[in-house]
Amino acid sequence: MFVLLLVMMLAEIAVIVAIGQAIGVLTTILLLVVVSVVGVAMLRRQGTRTLTAFSDAVRNRRDPSPEMVDGMLVGVSAALVLFPGFVSDVLALLLLFPPTRAVVRRRVLRRADARRAARPQQVLVVDSEVVRPERPGPIVIDSVREDRD
Repeated sequence: MFVLLLVMMLAEIAVIVAIGQAIGVLTTILLLVVVSVVGVAMLRRQGTRTLTAFSDAVRNRRDPSPEMVDGMLVGVSAALVLFPGFVSDVLALLLLFPPTRAVVRRRVLRRADARRAARPQQVLVVDSEVVRPERPGPIVIDSVREDRD
């Protein structure tokens, strides 16, 4: 994770320097501010839409997994918008753009389904409590009668 953050910072610096040399320092700073403002505006709009869609899914008793993944992706976009630079802002805007986010959401859900299928879990309900057996096999209930005097 640290290496990824370091590579991201170096890429941001390289891109900012390259754009600064091409269009000028003040224009680059203005462009950084404009892209960040656009990112925050899109973040607010898409965050509200995602929250509304999640509420609708829960209210209508549908599976809210797609909306939950959308919320996660909007959260990642928020972190990327806060990270100064063009590379992170472009990634954030791509995640905030609904068609691009839909592609990423499908991949995330497909991967989650594959991981879930690879690890089947047995769930047993006893006296209204969920019991997850440590090892597969029959559950043995042992009882002893006590005489009370």
